[in-house]
Amino acid sequence: MYAVIEDGSHQYRVERGMVLDVDYRERLNPGDELVFDRVLLCRSAEQVLVGQPVVSEARVVGRVLEHVKGPKIYVEKFKRRKNYRRRKGHRQRATRVVIEAIELGGAVSQESNS
Repeated sequence: MYAVIEDGSHQYRVERGMVLDVDYRERLNPGDELVFDRVLLCRSAEQVLVGQPVVSEARVVGRVLEHVKGPKIYVEKFKRRKNYRRRKGHRQRATRVVIEAIELGGAVSQESNS
């Protein structure tokens, strides 16, 4: 069973047991529960539920593992013939979450991701 969820401006295809990095959540600590209620699509072995725009009464439950930083990117400014060069680095913060359950109106998925 899998689901497509929307978080911020991103969409993720998630399964039970999957680990993913979402936008940084300042108020959450490792071990806290994070609920994604904007479920766009759910697929199990016997049915497919497509939301218009979301599937009603469906939610995905995850648990916060840690807060991480992404890869470093460099932003450079340059003006030719003026001896002007600036270089800045940036690392985007993220929250790492493990997906624990996909719930469809009270029914919880017990399938493992094999």
